[in-house]
Order: sequence, then structure tokens, then C-alpha cells
Amino acid sequence: MSTEEKEIKPADAETSTEEKEVKEVKKGKPVKKWKLIVTFVLLFLFTFLTAAVLWALGSWSLLTMDELLWHLKVSLKGTNPDMIWSFVLICGGSAIGVTGLAAFLLFLFRKEPQTFRRVFRISFIASFVILAVGLVSGWFGLGIGPFLKDYFTVSPYITDNYVDPGTVKLTFPEKKRNLIVIYMESMEMTFMDGENGGAFPENVIPELTVLAKDNEDFSGKSEIRNGGIALPGAIWTMGALFGTTTGLPLKTPMGQNGMSIDDDFFPGVVNLGDILKKEGYNNRLIMGSAAGFGGCRHFYESHGDFTIHDYDYAIDTGLIPEDYKVWWGYEDEKVFQYARDELLELAQGNQPFQLVLQTMDTHFEDGHWCRNCTYDFGDNRYANIMHCSSRMVAEFVHWIQKQDFYENTTILITGDHPTMDKNFCDDVPETYQRKTFTCIINSAVTAADPDKTRVFSTFDLFPTTLAALGVKIDGERLGLGTNLYSDMPTLIEQNGLESTTEEISKHSRLMDDMYMGRFVSPFFEGSH
Repeated sequence: MSTEEKEIKPADAETSTEEKEVKEVKKGKPVKKWKLIVTFVLLFLFTFLTAAVLWALGSWSLLTMDELLWHLKVSLKGTNPDMIWSFVLICGGSAIGVTGLAAFLLFLFRKEPQTFRRVFRISFIASFVILAVGLVSGWFGLGIGPFLKDYFTVSPYITDNYVDPGTVKLTFPEKKRNLIVIYMESMEMTFMDGENGGAFPENVIPELTVLAKDNEDFSGKSEIRNGGIALPGAIWTMGALFGTTTGLPLKTPMGQNGMSIDDDFFPGVVNLGDILKKEGYNNRLIMGSAAGFGGCRHFYESHGDFTIHDYDYAIDTGLIPEDYKVWWGYEDEKVFQYARDELLELAQGNQPFQLVLQTMDTHFEDGHWCRNCTYDFGDNRYANIMHCSSRMVAEFVHWIQKQDFYENTTILITGDHPTMDKNFCDDVPETYQRKTFTCIINSAVTAADPDKTRVFSTFDLFPTTLAALGVKIDGERLGLGTNLYSDMPTLIEQNGLESTTEEISKHSRLMDDMYMGRFVSPFFEGSH
């Protein structure tokens, strides 16, 4: 072999090596399987989370962190199946779709290493971009920033203003009056026309408007109807039930489960049911949905030892077929039908009674259309359903007024909270103060100043309901509420709405103690 040939061979070898290195660079190292798995998991989870936030914000208004935290602590059993399916389809579908698209593209370019790695990097980065969208949407849409600021700002406001019913002398009349409470889902006085103080061009709830005019809504001599302002901690159903019967916001500490289903619900707190039970009342609840949802059963059984006739009860007793399910359970028409029978039975007993009804047909989104609904408001479905609810309640009240027991019975009708329907109040000005519908019928007392328009929150309904039964309250205050029949100012009248709202939004050590059972009212001495 010649010297020239020997010199050429190393050159050929070097060229071959360079070409191999270029090919390796172009090919790149293969993406490890664990990195692919992590990317798919992140894409799925972050897309699901972001879709959940956007779904929640797009489904209803007035959603707060207090409500979200509460529902994370309690049972969701009994939720409307339509809502569950909507959540699953939108959130699950979005997560599967985005993750599936990434997987498809990676499979498509599996034989093109550079493109494959580029798609992989984009997918990985995209997962965090999607998470950022969810976090930003939640931060501003759910008010996470203000919530965290309030949570880490401790205020003595609730402690300083709370009046424990266990330390107040309550004097019942010799003949105790019966009480009927109707919680109307999402019912606001907002739905009246401007002439009556509402914000709609046409009165959607004329029958309720007449009831408010003819009875007590604390509007004084004004022709403008009045209602309760839902303060923080009382703008969803369970918060509203808690607030109107304890005079307190439903605030719970983060990071603690606190009570379980086997514990009492805020065990040391006195509410209306506790007081009436101690006075010998027979407490009963009728609702067309499952009472387990949102802690409702837990609440009523812990405070007042209520007999609960809900959707599950109706199935178990044969009131409705086993496979019957509409909306959240059964429709409001049946609630009022069953309530008539219950009232006739209760009236035959030898105990005073409290019957609580909860409607559900007007729940967001757009409500439940029953056979009694009409097209009085054209194609505005929710307005027609609100009107239907107004008619049914008025008919039920008129029936009660014809019964023998009515003479000694007081009726409270209240919206539980402002509607969370996403678009029903789109045309309501932001400056308009939305209020829940409020009306007390056949009260045992009259207002100290019948000409005065009161500015009040739903917390004030706690002592006011007792006063309407003829109960004398030393000091005229219970919880954070004021007896509206008295001349005592409410907290809003005394401190202003903005200040009251701001302080109640802040963290309260007393509410923590109440939730965890560290606070026990003297009312329960010997029973806890």
C-alpha cells in the first residue's frame, strides 16, 4: 500500500465521523418516556383546573371564595345532575381535548426527531401558560387577592358586635305563635319594576310585590319596597340559612376541616331553631332537593332537631316514584302541595310549630320550567319561572290565611340570596343596591316607627323573626342582627354599608372558635 493511499484513508475516516456527528445533532437525543408522561399529566391537570375556573365564572355571578371553601368542606351529594354533567363535559372534555391534541401531534411527528422535540417543548410550556390563564382568571374573577388580604387581616368587628343569644333574656308570649318560613331561591326585590323600587322595566314578581305592600317589609311610608342586603358570608344558600338564623356570616378557616358529619354544625352557636326547640316547638323542614347538599341536613339536625322531609324522604315514603328526578329533585309545586298536608297535621298537634320551606325552581342557571309556568314575559325563560314562583307562593299564602291556625301563625318570606344567574341582571346598573325579597305576614307586633324605612341586612332577620312571634328581646339585638321592629339602629345604619361589609369580610378569631367548637354559648349548658 502506497504512502498516498495511506494518507487518504484517514481523511475518509475523518469525513465519515463528521457526517455521523451532524446526523446525531440533527437527530437529537430521544425524549425520555417519563418526561412525556409528566407533560401529559401537567397538560391534563392544568387544563382541567383552568377550565373549572372559567366554567365557574361563566356559569354564575357573585361566586366568592367563602362559598368555594365551604363547598370543599361539605358534601356535594344531591347536586343537580345537569350541573354535574356540564362541569364534567366542559372541564373533562377540555382537558382530554388539549392533552389528546398534544399526543396526536407527537405521534404524527414521531419519525421526525427535531419536530417531535419542538412539539414536546411547546406542549410542556403550553401547560404552564394554561395554568397561568387559570390563576389570573381566578385571581381577578374570584377575588382571590382581596380574599387573601382580608383573611390575613384580623378584625375584632364580629367579636365586638356579636350578641350571644345565650346571654339575652327572651320572653315568649303565654300563647306561642306558629312560624312558617319560606326561603325563596334567588328571589330579589330587584325583579320588581322601578315604580316599586326594582330595577326591571316590567315587574316580574307582581304577586310578591302585593304581599310586601300589604304586609311588612320595613319600607315605612315609602312606596318603594324594601329588602335585606346579603353581606359577605351570606350570599349563597347555606350561608343565607346560617345568616338569617344566627345573625352571623358563614366564615370558615382555611386549611382545617373542623367539624365532621358526626359533629354539631358550629356547635356552640345559638340559632333560631335552637331557641324554638327549647321553647317546645316542633321544627320541620320541607325541600324538594336532597338535604345532604351543602351541609343543609347537618345544619338543621344540629340546630333545632328538625324533622327533615326532603327529596330522599319523598322517595323513601312513596310520595314520588323511586326513579322520579327533575331539576334538583322534585319541583316546587309538590313542595307547596306537601306543605299543605304537613300544616294541617302540625296544626292538630299540641305543640307550637315552625315549618321551613325551601324552593328550588328558580335556581340558576335559568331555573326549572314546570307545568304551571306561562309565557307572560315572552322568551325570557328565567323571568317566566320567577313569575311562576311568585304566583305559587302567593297562592300558598292565601290558602294559609283561610285556615283556622292562621290567626296564631306568622309567615316570613325571604329570598335566600341574590341570584347567581349569569345574565339575568345584566341590565341592572352597578350602582343599584340589590336586596333579597323580604316580607313578614301576620306579625304579633308593629314597628316602633312605622314611617321609617330601615336599612338592614339578612342578619337582622334573626331577632326580627322572634320579635314577630311576640318575643321580647332584652337589648333588641341577637348575633349581629337588630330587631327591625325596635328603634335600635342596625349595624348598617350605625356604621354604614361599606364599613360593615369591609369589616365582616376580614378574618374573625371568634368565627374560627365557633367553627372549631371552642366557643360554646351558655345557652347549651348541660346539653353540650
